Amino acid sequence: MRRLKRNMRSRTFIRDISVHTPFSKMVQLLIALWMIFSAGMYYAEMGIEGAPIQSYGDALYWGVAAFSTAGIADAPMSGVAQLIGGLWIVIGSMLFFGTIVATITTYFMRPMQRPHKRIIDTIEYNLEQLGDLSVDELDLLKETVDTLIGHVERIKKKQATYSTLSQ
Repeated sequence: MRRLKRNMRSRTFIRDISVHTPFSKMVQLLIALWMIFSAGMYYAEMGIEGAPIQSYGDALYWGVAAFSTAGIADAPMSGVAQLIGGLWIVIGSMLFFGTIVATITTYFMRPMQRPHKRIIDTIEYNLEQLGDLSVDELDLLKETVDTLIGHVERIKKKQATYSTLSQ
């Protein structure tokens, strides 16, 4: 049972990350730019004697090493390759670390941006627990729900009034 709940939480977490944060788009952009900059690096270094990048695979590896370690990769030989490499280090690092920061920030700020979703989730969870409530707790719940319904009706009337006035 615990394993099932953990699996469900993992799926929910992954779905939330992919749907509600910029993670997927940022990773796609990072991969596309990585391949483009690696191709540029490969073509800039092609045919240079002693260049550390002799194949597109070497260039792909260099691209990951360059942005993830801020320049620990082998230094390119030609001036064009150094320019491409410098740009890639800056852009790749910003995208890589920016993706992480943006995803974490968006994920944890999401409940604050959508408090009604949190309210609905709480109500749904508590409805599942109704069988465990005492009679007094059920009476209190009924009073609370009646009050909630009253608030909802007043909000609906206000929204209807505003929409009628704005038309």
